[in-house]
Amino acid sequence: MKFLPVLALAAGLFSASLHAEPIRIGLTGPFTGGSSPMGISMRDGVRLAAAEINAAGGVLGRRILLIERDDEARNDLGARIAREIIHKQKIVAGLGNVNTGVALASAKFYQDARIPLLTNVATGTLVTKQFLPPRHAENYIFRLAANDTIQAAMIVNEAVDRLKIIRLAIFADATHYGQLGREDLEQALAAKGIKPVTVQKFNIRDTDMTRQLQEAKRTRAHAILTYGIGPELAQIAVGMERVGWRVPLIGSWTLSMSNFIDNAGPHAEGARMPQTFIQDPNTPKRRAFIETYQNRYRVDRIPSPVSAAQGYDSMHLLAAAIEQAGSTDGPKIRAALENLKDRIEGVITTYDHPYSADDHEAISVNIPVMGVVKDGRVVYAYEEDRAGPPVRLKGAGTKPASAPPGAH
Repeated sequence: MKFLPVLALAAGLFSASLHAEPIRIGLTGPFTGGSSPMGISMRDGVRLAAAEINAAGGVLGRRILLIERDDEARNDLGARIAREIIHKQKIVAGLGNVNTGVALASAKFYQDARIPLLTNVATGTLVTKQFLPPRHAENYIFRLAANDTIQAAMIVNEAVDRLKIIRLAIFADATHYGQLGREDLEQALAAKGIKPVTVQKFNIRDTDMTRQLQEAKRTRAHAILTYGIGPELAQIAVGMERVGWRVPLIGSWTLSMSNFIDNAGPHAEGARMPQTFIQDPNTPKRRAFIETYQNRYRVDRIPSPVSAAQGYDSMHLLAAAIEQAGSTDGPKIRAALENLKDRIEGVITTYDHPYSADDHEAISVNIPVMGVVKDGRVVYAYEEDRAGPPVRLKGAGTKPASAPPGAH
């Protein structure tokens, strides 16, 4: 009988844990509009991970509660949402920010509040570098995506080293994403002693690329390098048919978006892009993730597999950091992210100390591979890359590789 109080205490603690205040995590992205395949896929990947974590007992004995907001890919709205979920919703960390412009506009609110933001889709190189020492003692902005320094080097290596094309046109949209990506492409080309034969700009929602394509054709470009998102990229692919000119399309990871592949139809075939994740069940972890996503959301092809996988992995890394910190205090979570002690098996890779105090990029140069559109899906451009994901290279950072990325 003397054990009854202990049993009663244990039961009480278990009951209390079920009713403990949840851990509130911000989840923001474009869930409507032209960027929505990225935003919805990212959101749904995060939801899957959060559901797994909660089913396993949560974090610190508390369940994860996602505070979701649609930023519509608008910089101003993204900034307003950041303020609202930080100060009114009392989130302890943020996930998301799909568009580079939104990420740049929102990050300062997380930095000022000393709350970690784990950007899991936006790739603009500047995103994680706004608050570096010595101007700032602590940087609260992390990323789980292949930044544009990595991607630009891969795109240029694919065109120049693998396909042996040096007469290259650049097509970039007018957003922060497009123009920062263009700068990275030009720098990667300059490192090889090459200048683009033409640089063309277009706006979001443009539906006619005839003028830009005719200029690129006039300069005798042998391939187009792109930085934009799905709907406008489809107009480039379709527009080449209209002007009677067909050259390879090689660009950033967004050429894998469903609204590029579907809108471009047969003209999407052969487009090449860097990918951190391809919807291919080539490991048990990836098979389980793909099947769970398909069953939960009743789809065959994930609208943006990269976004879904990065969202899923980012939730698990953040949960591991909170558990290690033993706290929901922002500075303690940041410190834990910078020194994660456990290896975290994700669907993209196994993360072994993915961050440090001076490196807030989880994806190193050895992880992304080249994908190619084939029969309406993205597949591995090179069969050897199907061998499976490498572990992040410790200390590798994001310096572009000298050899063509993807050759593991």
